[in-house]
Amino acid sequence: MASDPLQAAASGAHAVPFAIEPKGSAPAAPTEVVFDLRDVNVYYGETMAVRGVSMQIHKNVITAMIGPSGCGKSTIVRTLNRMNDSIAGFRVTGAVDYHGQALYAGGVDPVEVRRRIGMVFQRPNPFAKSIFDNIAWAPRILGLKRDIDERVEKALRGAALWDEVKDRLKSSALKLSGGQQQRLCIARAIAIEPEVLLLDEPASALDPVATTLIEDLMQDLKQTYTIVIVTHNMQQAARVAERTAFFSLEVSEGERTGILVEYDDTATLFTRPADERTRDYVTGRFG
Repeated sequence: MASDPLQAAASGAHAVPFAIEPKGSAPAAPTEVVFDLRDVNVYYGETMAVRGVSMQIHKNVITAMIGPSGCGKSTIVRTLNRMNDSIAGFRVTGAVDYHGQALYAGGVDPVEVRRRIGMVFQRPNPFAKSIFDNIAWAPRILGLKRDIDERVEKALRGAALWDEVKDRLKSSALKLSGGQQQRLCIARAIAIEPEVLLLDEPASALDPVATTLIEDLMQDLKQTYTIVIVTHNMQQAARVAERTAFFSLEVSEGERTGILVEYDDTATLFTRPADERTRDYVTGRFG
């Protein structure tokens, strides 16, 4: 374990015939477990934001996290690459394992964690640099300067953007459309060759055409990457994900705590949920 680069730095289901019909590909046989979460609790100061999350996320599978606002979806996905570390008062209990290694163990290097586990945020956030320099920035910082032109082209091709920008690589990334900027951010994430892509509401700020391009891109990317997507859009989860986790809120004595209600194959969760709370959410009775 110490030689790993991460440590280099020190059933009674209820049928729902009128729910959203999942259109994503059917789940294949279970693949290798990438993340194993066991009884995970997340705190900000003395406040418990998320309680008791246990789930496994598998390799080369698109896993969606859905649920009402404030239920802990983004908190959990950011816990997967230690993006919450800089938030004052943040702490996590329970086990968050990545390929069997505890992500929050002493000696684990958060920078290496984020290199392996890339993230794309809700709103496109390109740097005020050229298209080329947006992609080349992280590889250069990490010392991956060899064959940088080929690396940039490979990343842009991987994000289905190369043909649209290959003749203007020195132009500002800020001149791209919103959908192009989001694909640029995906290219920026995959330029350093992660294993996992975390997508936090990646299409919520985009128009339907750009959203379709992002969803189609996810289907291509899952051949190479494990993908976790946070989305408020249940139809999107049904279209793209093989596995879906439904989160909700518990309110007690004025405290709101996120919980994982149900986690299953997408088709099962949307059409035969095991929990009434899931049924109510996917059929629009609340949320």
